[in-house]
Amino acid sequence: MKTLKLIALTFFITAYSFADVSLSEKDALIALYNTTNGSDWNSKWDMNTPINTWYGVKVENNKVVELNLQFNNLQGTLPQEIGNLVFLKKINLGFNKLEGTLPSSIKNLKELTSLELFMNQFEGNIPSELGDLTKLESLQLYSNKFGGDIPEVLMNLKNLKELLLGSNFLTGTIPSDICVLSKLEKLSLMDNKLEGEIPVEMAKLTNLEELILSTNQLTGDLPLEFMNLRKLNTIMVSDNNLNEDYKSYSGKNLPSLMQMEMQNSTAILDIEKE
Repeated sequence: MKTLKLIALTFFITAYSFADVSLSEKDALIALYNTTNGSDWNSKWDMNTPINTWYGVKVENNKVVELNLQFNNLQGTLPQEIGNLVFLKKINLGFNKLEGTLPSSIKNLKELTSLELFMNQFEGNIPSELGDLTKLESLQLYSNKFGGDIPEVLMNLKNLKELLLGSNFLTGTIPSDICVLSKLEKLSLMDNKLEGEIPVEMAKLTNLEELILSTNQLTGDLPLEFMNLRKLNTIMVSDNNLNEDYKSYSGKNLPSLMQMEMQNSTAILDIEKE
């Protein structure tokens, strides 16, 4: 009798463990596993165990809140079902072999604060649906194959602290209204095909600490107003088509160094005009 009770209790606990996470969330995870060749992952999932034991999956209050599968040999595409993981706060799928376009259902992940998809092979335009994820603080899409313009809808992400879009195939200009992202601390657009002048409006990003714009096709001058960015400790604008070969600056006294360099450049230009 005791044995039967123990078996029944074990069955109940197992069933309860699976019941914790909603069926739609479980199905979304299984779809992700299947479309990214889960059988070849470095750390695989055992579907017969509770979801909160699956590698890289964090569950809180019976909801999937984090998905961290970087360096796990994911190959393939992201399924539309990923949009059913509506309680996700963080996704990190960096350093894998994911490809294709991002599913439109990603707009459903309204609780996301961090979306890290760097070092993959995603392609197509950066989807406008990302503009719906207004809680995002970190958007890291660098080192993929994204093309097209920087979507204007990204300016809806007023909580962004990190916007890292480097090493893609982005074209067009840097949106002047990027200045509305007042919380930005790190902005990297390096190694793309961006053109036009560096918007002077970016000098309004008073929380900016790192600005990486090197290896594009930008023209004109580095705005003098950038000297007022007192928190800026790194700026890189080399390998563009700017009027001057500006150095890369880094350090606590960066605004002072920039001021000296820009004043020297201005003085040289004035002499040449005379």
